[in-house]
Amino acid sequence: MFSQRQVQEFKEAFQLMDANKDGILDRNDLRATFDVLGKLANDKDLDEMLSEAPGPINFTMFLTIFGDRISGTDEEDVINNAFAQYDDGEGKCSSDKLKHDLMTWGEKFKANEVDDAFDQAPIDDGGLIDLKKFANILTRGVEEEEEGAA
Repeated sequence: MFSQRQVQEFKEAFQLMDANKDGILDRNDLRATFDVLGKLANDKDLDEMLSEAPGPINFTMFLTIFGDRISGTDEEDVINNAFAQYDDGEGKCSSDKLKHDLMTWGEKFKANEVDDAFDQAPIDDGGLIDLKKFANILTRGVEEEEEGAA
């Protein structure tokens, strides 16, 4: 279901969220996680999150919940399908156009969020983004893209 790398990333996330280090995510752990992120979460929201699991949320249950949420979807395919709307016919699109649309339509991104994503984008001298490489970077990271290119 998950690659070894993904399992390791989930494990790191779980350990960061498990504030009291008891191996189980509870309401206090979730609240602490939201606090660290600067977000407010009320008891109702926290209880709804916890109710997604049939029992205590240990690491195995944590993986199961995420597996259920993403089963049947490949992030890279979803992004490639979205990017297809911008494809100039050569697998590229204008970085200015994509940036504008990300901040204007749908779930609007803030300028700094787009800038963060575009920091690693494969943009050529003409301001065009290689869409396939960019989707790969967004889903797998820069290191994996560079390994694949080598």
